[in-house]
Amino acid sequence: MAPAEDKKPATPVSSQVSNLDVEKLYQHRFSADTKQQKERVWKVVVSEFFQQWIPETDTILDLGCGYGEFLNHIRGHRRIGVDFNPDAPGHLSPGIEFHQGDVTDLSFLQDNSIDTIFTSNMLEHLESKAHVEALTAEAQRVLKPGGQFIAMGPNMRFLHGEYWDFWDHIVAITDRSLVELLEYTGFTIQQAYPKFLPYTTQSKYPQNAFLVGLYLKFPPAWKVLGKQFLIRARKK
Repeated sequence: MAPAEDKKPATPVSSQVSNLDVEKLYQHRFSADTKQQKERVWKVVVSEFFQQWIPETDTILDLGCGYGEFLNHIRGHRRIGVDFNPDAPGHLSPGIEFHQGDVTDLSFLQDNSIDTIFTSNMLEHLESKAHVEALTAEAQRVLKPGGQFIAMGPNMRFLHGEYWDFWDHIVAITDRSLVELLEYTGFTIQQAYPKFLPYTTQSKYPQNAFLVGLYLKFPPAWKVLGKQFLIRARKK
């Protein structure tokens, strides 16, 4: 792993899972109705929770941007998405920059050029812990001093067998293990929630905007329904 102070791009390592056709897999997994449902939920989650952490003047990078559930709703000066799925750009709003490829290779970005990096439900799809380490090293390089890294994902501490219900889940991560990695690679932890959102939008999760908003404002409910960690860290 490159040390936190090393400003050279991390050596690219392919994060593609086996030889899976990612576009085909996700088309199978997410129906049109499922995508619309996720979009409705994420619109509220972004506007009523994540936007408070992200100034509208920020340059924002979404690693594993998927169908734009986060990027389409966050307000920022510049929005950039990276994803291996070639189908992703067709779902992104105008003005969002898209780079198809490996999330561990951010060589198209200059050092100290990004204010906020966001990633949701992506780290577990990487091929190994070495790939997660390569990603955090690249995040360190491209983030401005004081820039923030926000990561959300399924928490293995609370999922166990359910975690493996998706074929492309590879790396098992907990809130504690990711905090340890981020601190080791030179980040300062700002917030670390072991439980935030439910595992998927198919879980027992409020679906209309009003109920989603209430859930976000009532952290005790996270402890009951939440199975995804949320960690916010800053580059020193």
